[in-house]
Amino acid sequence: MPRTAPAVDDDAGARTATPSPWVPDVVLGLTMALVIAVMIAADAAAADGGSGGLDPHGAAAYLFAAGFGALVLLRRRAPVVLLVATVVAIFAYYALGLAPIGMALPAVAALYSAAELDRTRSAVGAGAVLIVVATYFRVTDDDPSAHLTVYDLVTNVALVAAAIALGVAVRLARVARGHTEVVRALTAAEQARAADQRLQAERMRIARDLHDVVGHNLSVVALHTSVATEAVGRDDDATRTALRHVREATSGTLHELRATVKVLRRPLRPGGGPGSERDGRPGTHHRDMLPAATGPAGLAALVEPARASGLAVSTRVEVPAGSIDATVDAAAYRIVQEALTNVLRHSGARSAHVRLVVTDGRLRITVSDDGTGSGAAAGTGQSTGAGIAGMAERAALLGGTFSAGDTPTGGFRVLAELPARLEG
Repeated sequence: MPRTAPAVDDDAGARTATPSPWVPDVVLGLTMALVIAVMIAADAAAADGGSGGLDPHGAAAYLFAAGFGALVLLRRRAPVVLLVATVVAIFAYYALGLAPIGMALPAVAALYSAAELDRTRSAVGAGAVLIVVATYFRVTDDDPSAHLTVYDLVTNVALVAAAIALGVAVRLARVARGHTEVVRALTAAEQARAADQRLQAERMRIARDLHDVVGHNLSVVALHTSVATEAVGRDDDATRTALRHVREATSGTLHELRATVKVLRRPLRPGGGPGSERDGRPGTHHRDMLPAATGPAGLAALVEPARASGLAVSTRVEVPAGSIDATVDAAAYRIVQEALTNVLRHSGARSAHVRLVVTDGRLRITVSDDGTGSGAAAGTGQSTGAGIAGMAERAALLGGTFSAGDTPTGGFRVLAELPARLEG
């Protein structure tokens, strides 16, 4: 029976890799106790003068050293209590007349801890109390050897200031790291949201393309099927021509469906949708869903099926080569395609006119017919399709404008203006 690898608990691994907060606290406490003990030992050795006598206060002094170290363990739960207890212990230490160890040195860990845990005012107050008390007793002491010197004062002030400053610096660094993590998390969330939006936009573009292509081709199929039905037995040539157009339209529809499935099966790129652009602008990656010649260049192939169905379509193209971007070219193709589909489906028109003109950096697309007016059917909700809405969305995505409605002289007109060049 094959063995399976044991499950790995990622959270447990993370907990193991992160050291316990008690470790630095214990290290800091041991360090404080050791430093104070060394100070006590050095003073005892100096006072003994090498005679080998035993200092009766030595044991008490070392107990205080251990106590100062043990108090450090309170630093995370009760930093102010640690500060007050340390100051009181220093006063008790000197009240017992034990070996001098300085007023500021035993409080270094407490001052640092209070400042690190955002108790800076308490740390400054405790440090000031220690310096004032130490200065007062050194000045008023009758023993000339105990008189305060500038060096002693500067040393005490420097220790207090350094401990507080180090604690504040560590706290600010930790806060900065926290802010950095928050910003990183927010950035990642925003990138994920933008990727989802790009994916949704990609799906909408594919849906619009599929609607336009399939709707147009099926309209052609329906018209030519009607022609073939009426011509059967009476005009075999007309029947064959109509069936040929049906075959071509259905082949084109199958091609578009295969291309759409191919696009949808592509792996997602880092930017979002299948081949999506990182900046979120309408890209051209989905253009393999379009025929080889798109936009004005493919206008003749686009209107030919409509003409074959009996609709007289005239065209006027004033688009210099290279004057419009490929994305605008593809959008123009789809708008004209959908507009002609609406003419075939709804207008009952005998003729239609398609015009594409570039002026002042704008591509103006006009598709008009002489039908009875298709606004009620195509634009006000009586149609089962979404052609008008799809054309408007295409124009809006490119920063253009769109309008559609009945004309004063009868018939219906679609008017779209697109920027010839996209910025960026």
